[in-house]
Amino acid sequence: MKNTASFITLSIALLGVAGCLQNTDNQANASNQIWPKLPSVVPKDPAIEEKVAALVGSMTLEQKVAQMIQPEIRDVSVEDMRRYGFGSYLNGGGAFPNNDKHATPADWITLAEQMYQASMDDSLDGISIPTMWGTDAVHGHNNVIGATLFPHNIGLGAANNPKLIEQIAAITAREVMVTGIDWVFAPTVAVVRDDRWGRSYEGYSEDPEIVGKYAAAIVSGLQGRPGDEFLADNRVISTVKHFVGDGGTVDGDDQGNNIDSEQDLFKIHAQGYVQGLGAGAQSVMASFNSWHGEKIHGNKYLLTDVLKQQMGFDGFVVGDWNGHGQVAGCSNESCSQSINAGLDIFMVPTKAWKPLLENTIAQVKSGEISEARINDAVSRILRVKFRAGLFNKPSPANRSLSGKTELIGHPEHRAVARQAVRESLVLLKNNRQLLPLSPNLNVLVAGDGADNIGKQSGGWTITWQGTGNQNEDFPGGSSIYDGIKQVVSQNGGNVQLSVDGSYQAKPDVAIVVFGEDPYAEGNGDLDNLDYQRGDAKDLALLQKLRAQGISVVSVFITGRPLWVNPELNASDAFVVAWLLGSEGNGVADVLFRKANGDINHDFKGKLSFSWPASPDDAQLNVNDSDYAPLFAYGYGLTYQDDVQLDTLSENASLQSTKQQSLAIMHGSVKSPWSLSLYVDGKTLAMDSNTASLNSLNVRTTDRYIQEDSREITFKNRNVAKVQIGHAFPNDMRQYSELGSTLTFDIKLNSKLQASTKVGVNCDASCSQGIALTNLLSEEDLGVWKTVSIATNCFTQDTDNMAKVYSPFAIASRGPLSITLSNILFNNNSDETEPYTCDK
Repeated sequence: MKNTASFITLSIALLGVAGCLQNTDNQANASNQIWPKLPSVVPKDPAIEEKVAALVGSMTLEQKVAQMIQPEIRDVSVEDMRRYGFGSYLNGGGAFPNNDKHATPADWITLAEQMYQASMDDSLDGISIPTMWGTDAVHGHNNVIGATLFPHNIGLGAANNPKLIEQIAAITAREVMVTGIDWVFAPTVAVVRDDRWGRSYEGYSEDPEIVGKYAAAIVSGLQGRPGDEFLADNRVISTVKHFVGDGGTVDGDDQGNNIDSEQDLFKIHAQGYVQGLGAGAQSVMASFNSWHGEKIHGNKYLLTDVLKQQMGFDGFVVGDWNGHGQVAGCSNESCSQSINAGLDIFMVPTKAWKPLLENTIAQVKSGEISEARINDAVSRILRVKFRAGLFNKPSPANRSLSGKTELIGHPEHRAVARQAVRESLVLLKNNRQLLPLSPNLNVLVAGDGADNIGKQSGGWTITWQGTGNQNEDFPGGSSIYDGIKQVVSQNGGNVQLSVDGSYQAKPDVAIVVFGEDPYAEGNGDLDNLDYQRGDAKDLALLQKLRAQGISVVSVFITGRPLWVNPELNASDAFVVAWLLGSEGNGVADVLFRKANGDINHDFKGKLSFSWPASPDDAQLNVNDSDYAPLFAYGYGLTYQDDVQLDTLSENASLQSTKQQSLAIMHGSVKSPWSLSLYVDGKTLAMDSNTASLNSLNVRTTDRYIQEDSREITFKNRNVAKVQIGHAFPNDMRQYSELGSTLTFDIKLNSKLQASTKVGVNCDASCSQGIALTNLLSEEDLGVWKTVSIATNCFTQDTDNMAKVYSPFAIASRGPLSITLSNILFNNNSDETEPYTCDK
């Protein structure tokens, strides 16, 4: 029987091998039929190839793997670089030299120079290979104070001007080079198919044609064209991202699953790669998403068979923020599957870089990863470094543009950004041809976006989420109000700024600027497109002004098309400004006539995303068989159009308006709240990735995705508090019904303190705290635990919850370290048994 069983097992195994071989052959045939063989616009240089081969042949395994590790500046030191010689490093969104949001260009250059010199120092690692610094300069050099910020991609898509886009990319490259950085993680070439996706604004269009044109333009602007300033001293290495299918996940779920056919994956989602690689892009970033359930970071067919072999890409593939850790069987600290699949560089923020380095070395020694695959990856990295001249260029502090800080936010750069603002604006409504306005009117400028450069710029603006910024953080920039004030004041008119729409003298017209608050990535995911569902404060402002007989011009700041039928009805004119960056004065250029009555600048922008007719129209794309938008792809009025928009239906048509939960912190702290630190009567708002006040420290950290949690450290016996709150109260009675809970995830990093309490603060009697010792025990040390507290623990009267200033606060007389994530008010209390205060 034993021999029979062995025979059966062997037969099954052989059949499995045959099946795998057949499947591999089928996939290879599919790639040949669907994916193109791209002509090489950057042919291999025999001299470079000889240098690469010689250098790889001289390197130890440890040196090779170090080239494949990309740590982040918050978790790697100059001495680490000297010891290991990493091939590259990055600053994530919201990371700055010295953890200083207001780091100067000189600070950036200093860090670049220190890291470079450490990489060239062979005293510890035995080799001198220049490192590369990569950064997310996705709408200008957006991490640096004072840089020129251009409209986000969705606005540039509406402009549909590839020549302008190439110019924008070239300017971005110059400003990046000023700070000594070599490599930019752009362009994003996602084709967005579901506007609920929190990264919709990173896409140029729902139409692959525009995305393809723009990919070529951005790559050419960043890198230069092959044969014409290609990777010259004023150019950077570009990255087309995220390969592939990130804009087509089910339900628009960030990092979710794309289930398109392979033909559609190519036809819809790969056109940016066809043209971006065709323009000579030297790096590709793998995507977080899955394709039919398999994470791209571990998909050998797509990364190797398709991208490298069939399409002929000879640069390197870099991962996205610990994306390898999401591959089945992997962790942030170990993932041979990704390397074997074709990933060349691990992007590994946090301290996971060291065990990942050690585990990868061990996996090569054990044969789990072949040394040939390592040699291929390192050869690709070195090839790009040689092509970019990194072995021959001076060190970062001594390059031709380095330190020329006058280029950061240069007037000529800002003029191009201002042009991009003008060309990106889309006019949806202009009843009675109210626009353009005479510049000598009495103008009321209202709305919370009117004088708010951070809001008009959106996510990926200084901080990762684009939150916590003030106008003072944008020296040289202008708000939309700034531009209006300048035009009207210069032409004998009068301007009143009033966020809430109040005024001293009745205006001739009100320009109301409102829209989405900044967000990035999954923090912007929605479940439908109803703007301000359940809290239509902007609509109330529009209706108030209209009821007073004032003509209303709405300027809508948004990262995607949203259902705004009520707001459209309450407006005489409606302009979509998208996320326009630092040059808000470009809006006034279009809204107002010249002094002599002539049109100054007409509207040029056309919708590159279809506009929804209902909140459920998230998957609404041109050429769909059931295509029924409110405004079709390509729509956009000009001043020559006399189109009257009739009253629209305001029936949201949602099955249920009752919200079952309210996120307080999910990834980011949700609007309208912000996180603040309180110690000894002092207060500090957290407007960066770290905040410290005396004995209290808070920093963002990663649990599932980038910066989705907050690590809080109470350092000594002083009373300290971390509070998520707002200056004005919020009505949360619908979340304080019988059985509702305050729910959050917590990890205890140190021993419990009896003094630590969790609370909710409102203007009545709901400030009593619940001791953390009632919720956790010492057995919970080091593990994540979901805690639910019945709302009536904080107040016996649900009416007290009508004015909640802080839905979550935690105070301690330390020392204590905890990590928090996923804080919400929950009307579904079935999932976790709540603490009810009677135990």
